[in-house]
Amino acid sequence: MTANEDQEMELEALRSIYEGDECFKELSPVSFQYRIGDHEDPKAFLLEISWPETYPEIAPNISLDAFFNNRISPEVKKSIIAQLEEQVEANLGTAMMYTLFEWAKENQDLLMENHQPVINAVTLTSNTENSLATNLSSSNKKREKKEQLTKAQKRKLTGRTDNRGELPRGWNWVDVIKKLSKTGGKEED
Repeated sequence: MTANEDQEMELEALRSIYEGDECFKELSPVSFQYRIGDHEDPKAFLLEISWPETYPEIAPNISLDAFFNNRISPEVKKSIIAQLEEQVEANLGTAMMYTLFEWAKENQDLLMENHQPVINAVTLTSNTENSLATNLSSSNKKREKKEQLTKAQKRKLTGRTDNRGELPRGWNWVDVIKKLSKTGGKEED
């Protein structure tokens, strides 16, 4: 079999295995992402693997450069890639994507054992904080702009309101039901 035939067969297998798996994402027919761990898990990371033209005879390209991994230190990233490359060497010449993803899932704790979340925060001075607070409050004021209605929406609204521009009592029956469910009905003796 040629490398392209191997790739097509592996691509078809990956699509069937990971169909419906929210952790797996096919970026292109030769590039894939797999999230190891849950979104909330501080030790979760996003593994990105792409195939060179002659894969599986040549090792795939493994990357942890996705934005999802920005809180992982470069040392931990290098360690993860080194350990994954050992797995690649052991499986060279065969379809290995499923093997790599599953090995990474099973060994997540081992791969992330030295992980200390990196905080990319900027230290703000009091002047900067004040200007930031001012900018935030002014942007909130801009967002409070009154909603603009189309002519059709205005006509429909005036058709439902009385001569004072108020909606008739009970027009929103959902609120009426909520109110009644909270207060309860009359109790019969």
